[in-house]
Amino acid sequence: MSEQVAFVFPGQGSQKAGMGATLAATFASARRIFAIADEALGEPLSTLCFEGPDEQLARTANTQPAILTCSVAAWTVLREELGVTPTVCLGHSLGEFSALVAAGALDFVDAVRLVRLRGQAMQEAVPAGVGAMAAIVGVEAATLEALCAEHSAPGDQVSVANENGGGQLVVAGHSAAVQRLVAQVKANRGKA
Repeated sequence: MSEQVAFVFPGQGSQKAGMGATLAATFASARRIFAIADEALGEPLSTLCFEGPDEQLARTANTQPAILTCSVAAWTVLREELGVTPTVCLGHSLGEFSALVAAGALDFVDAVRLVRLRGQAMQEAVPAGVGAMAAIVGVEAATLEALCAEHSAPGDQVSVANENGGGQLVVAGHSAAVQRLVAQVKANRGKA
């Protein structure tokens, strides 16, 4: 039986200043991916990945193309330099775009431009400081729905936004409502 390899790509939240720097310094194939992203976006995304600052990297419009580019650079090194070929490609949220590139279903240049637009749209949908998200572990979906209703009011709402699996649910909404819900979850020994 031949080896089967799955590539699983991360989503937003895995960013950190310095990401991809060692990979690009070590492998020409990774440097090429960063150069392609820089050209496609018309700005030095590579510098933001390698040097930060973290505040700029954390902006969704930057985070999404940065994570995609680092993921594709790592996949390219594994494929071109080490001969590793995936049997299956998967991604969590934003990571789905990296998986589509690795599977050959989406061109990298199109993907990096698309996730920049996606990130901009998400960033513009809620002004900075108004909205928040939190991952909740150890609370059943029905219970969390009831807690969201309890902590919501007109103009100050929180709701279940995503089921990540493994018992982790994500809530999103107005910052104050999310904070109230998280405080209650922690008080009841849940994890947020």
